[in-house]
Amino acid sequence: MAAEIHSRPQTARPVLLNKIEGHSDAVNAAVLIPKEDGVITVSEDRTIRVWLKRDSGQYWPSIYHTVSSPCSCMSYHHDSRRIFIGQDNGAIVEFLISEDFNKMNHVKTYPAHQNRVSDMVFSLESEWVVSTGHDKSVSWMCTQSGSMLGRHYFTAWASCLQYDQETQHAFVGDHSGQITLLKLERQTYSTITTLKGHEGSVGALWWDPVQRLLFSGASDHSVIMWDIGGLIVSLHSGMGSHVSVCVMLAFESVCLQAPQWLDSDSCQKCEQPFFWNIKQMWDTKTLGLRQHHCRKCGKAVCGKCSSKRSTFPIMGFEFPVRVCDACFETIKEEDRTPLATFHEGKHNIAHMDMDPSRGLMVTCGSDRIVKVNNSSLIPDNSCM
Repeated sequence: MAAEIHSRPQTARPVLLNKIEGHSDAVNAAVLIPKEDGVITVSEDRTIRVWLKRDSGQYWPSIYHTVSSPCSCMSYHHDSRRIFIGQDNGAIVEFLISEDFNKMNHVKTYPAHQNRVSDMVFSLESEWVVSTGHDKSVSWMCTQSGSMLGRHYFTAWASCLQYDQETQHAFVGDHSGQITLLKLERQTYSTITTLKGHEGSVGALWWDPVQRLLFSGASDHSVIMWDIGGLIVSLHSGMGSHVSVCVMLAFESVCLQAPQWLDSDSCQKCEQPFFWNIKQMWDTKTLGLRQHHCRKCGKAVCGKCSSKRSTFPIMGFEFPVRVCDACFETIKEEDRTPLATFHEGKHNIAHMDMDPSRGLMVTCGSDRIVKVNNSSLIPDNSCM
């Protein structure tokens, strides 16, 4: 499924332009080549392929290169034509692609991780390759010397990464649901803060350096937009974990800030104790209740005081979520008008890339198929 957020009804739909087939295993990443009718793919079948569009209108591989271990992710820098491939064995391999995209030469192999590389970013400005891995670490290596500059370990798998080139800050999402903000330096680093809001493993991050906003998607079926100082909006897709959801969010569409969840030892509506409030349970001779939170006001409430469910698209909740009884009464029918349209992707999307200037989107997944779509739904200032 794909979702697009807008302020007015639209009738446009993504149009499938091409299907690229040929991989024998899951395709883990696909990127559009800027200013070229081309796509680069990496796969579990250990191949790196550069597909160029021929006169027939079909994509054919101009480069077919096999490496020693399954390819898990990639980072492609078009101006320098340098491409970095993360592998299942923890190594990162750098290649240089020729100007005609018909040849690829090996440059370096970086011993970045002890386990599968989950994500990476190449920074030409600092000549670093920053990567995360299933060895629960983020590492940054010098692409000039090939040496390790630094490494930081987490308590859970580091699953995804974004990097701010200007300030050298890294955002790392992990399987515990947290996002860690790190300031990277040569030979050292500092932990700035930890963003907590997801209830499942973080699977995707996107950093918008212009708006200074971070977007995160997780297995709890939600996308969160952060202003780094706190939570702005949470867009709940409502999809199952087996369906991939891509979200295009126009900033002017969602204008109500999602509240911070409040902490309390008792329900902030009926004042009944929560199950860890031993003193009040003893004093009132009552059993403790489980704590929930109203998505509209953020108050800590019990199940009885939050028995209602409602959509609230203006705050990002396109599917029914828990709200307290008082807030439920304040939500009018027009407040429930959807702001998102959903478009069937017709395959499990593991990775996607967009070129807003050309209105193109490429998706790939475990079905071994790469799809190139033409979509007028992609605004130039959108973020994914």
